[in-house]
Amino acid sequence: MQINSQDVQISGPAGKIQAILDLPKGSSLTGGASGDSSVSDCDASFISVNCHPHSLHGGTMTNKVVHTVSRSIAGLGIPSLRFNFRGVGASEGSYDEGRGEQLDLLAVVDWMKSRYPGKQLIVTGFSFGSFVSALAASQLQPSMLLSVAPPVQRFDFGDFVRPECDWTIIIGSKDELVEYSGVVEWVNSFSDRPQMITMDDASHFFHGRLIELREKVENIVTQHINNQANEKD
Repeated sequence: MQINSQDVQISGPAGKIQAILDLPKGSSLTGGASGDSSVSDCDASFISVNCHPHSLHGGTMTNKVVHTVSRSIAGLGIPSLRFNFRGVGASEGSYDEGRGEQLDLLAVVDWMKSRYPGKQLIVTGFSFGSFVSALAASQLQPSMLLSVAPPVQRFDFGDFVRPECDWTIIIGSKDELVEYSGVVEWVNSFSDRPQMITMDDASHFFHGRLIELREKVENIVTQHINNQANEKD
């Protein structure tokens, strides 16, 4: 499915938030259709919001992993938004160690819900973005949480409450920034363990493995959509 990307600006708690909305061809900011036949493939039941890696270490909404995840989801017919946290790019404000960034995420989700009312929410995060999205999940109550390379030994996940939703973790076994064994130990600490997908020999930024990452994201989200549909039957 062809993807159209639109630059948008959202009002946030620290000022304007710069964002990109990845849309299936033929859909619109208001969730309607423009008459293109490809819209018939659009899954109108979901929206997605995606969080980027560390703001002080070059993390932005155009990061290759975030770009891949967001457009993979949009390719399934789901409006998918990626945005810059406060102090990154044209987003106003300054880095706040994950606290203010959670407020940014809440504002962005509210913006998406106002334009696509009644849709189920998918939230994804990569590295620092997975920390922010995980801590905000209890407030957001998403239908699905996807955490890519969660930095469980670099940030304090002590306030994290396991969300009552589908939750999947993707991690490379050769991640040079996030200790793989630490993620395994963290996952095993939950009585209701999330699904964990290991990409053998993949690095933190999935160099040379982005196509494989895209396929895994597509499979994970498709399975979630199918499960939700089956529960309604």
